[in-house]
Formats: sequence, C-alpha cells, structure tokens
Amino acid sequence: MLNSPFFHEASGAVRFWVPIDGAMVGASIRKETLHYCYRSTAIDDEPLETYQLHAQEIDAAVRRRVSGGSIEPVMVRDHDLHDAAGKGIE
Repeated sequence: MLNSPFFHEASGAVRFWVPIDGAMVGASIRKETLHYCYRSTAIDDEPLETYQLHAQEIDAAVRRRVSGGSIEPVMVRDHDLHDAAGKGIE
C-alpha cells in the first residue's frame, strides 16, 4: 500500500501520513513517545504495532497540530497526545 506507516530505524521513529484536506501530510512519532504514552510497562513493545493500535488518536493529534499552523513533517510529541480536556493517555 502506498504511504504505509513504517519504522525508520535510523531516526527511531514510526513515519506515517495523514490525509488532511485532500493532501497526505507526513508525520512521525518516536518509539520512546509511543512507549511512554501507550506501553510504559511493556518490555517487548514494537513501535509500528503500537502506532497501528493507536493510529486514530495519533492521526488526530497530527490534524490538531496542522490546524494550529504546524507544517510538514509533523513530529508528534508526548504533549500532543492529550485530549481537549487536558487529560493524558491512560
């Protein structure tokens, strides 16, 4: 599939694309961010698998960043993964 997410070993990040207003916006999220936000107690977590399990939430964070003025490529950080009420990911 074109534009499939993948783990980029050299940068230690999952790279992916999010459709926004008819364009595919490039983004990435580091394996440490994925681990911290979603699998902090795991010792065998896989970054690509963790991204895929939480893609909707992560993609929504990219959309919020772009609507706030961020330009491509968007790097998703820990603080991006909070909902509008300010509650963190559990």
